[in-house]
Amino acid sequence: MTTSEAHERVSLEIPPKPQFVSLCRLALTAICREHRFTDDDIADLKLAITEACSNSIRHAYDESGLEANASKVYVTYEMQGDRLVVIVRDHGRGFEYEGANTDDLPEGGLGISIIRAVCDEFEVLSLDGDQPGAALRLVKLRSVAETAA
Repeated sequence: MTTSEAHERVSLEIPPKPQFVSLCRLALTAICREHRFTDDDIADLKLAITEACSNSIRHAYDESGLEANASKVYVTYEMQGDRLVVIVRDHGRGFEYEGANTDDLPEGGLGISIIRAVCDEFEVLSLDGDQPGAALRLVKLRSVAETAA
């Protein structure tokens, strides 16, 4: 496999606590800087990852899961050529999402609309088997920052 065909993958497993969202943002920024994403693309992705992780933390786990600290949020970043694919996954309660119209979402559901607006691709993935939870797949195409000659 040549270097251009290789996929670079970074995975995080964080406790479902808000203070760990910044770790997800830092990892994202480092990957984007390494692959020369523009500042605007990085800002969009930081907003999207913040919304996705915050939603998992806020909605996925009930109080008993938080107290037991048994639940985790999983974040995977993968460079695939000219695109960064980010998957945020949890094993919480999950949610119903049809994807057709997010204009009718309640105020707490605006995170999905924000993610869809700033990413090039977005989808809610099905988890294998009877596992509870949700997985969000976010994709941002790289617009390489032009360097001064």
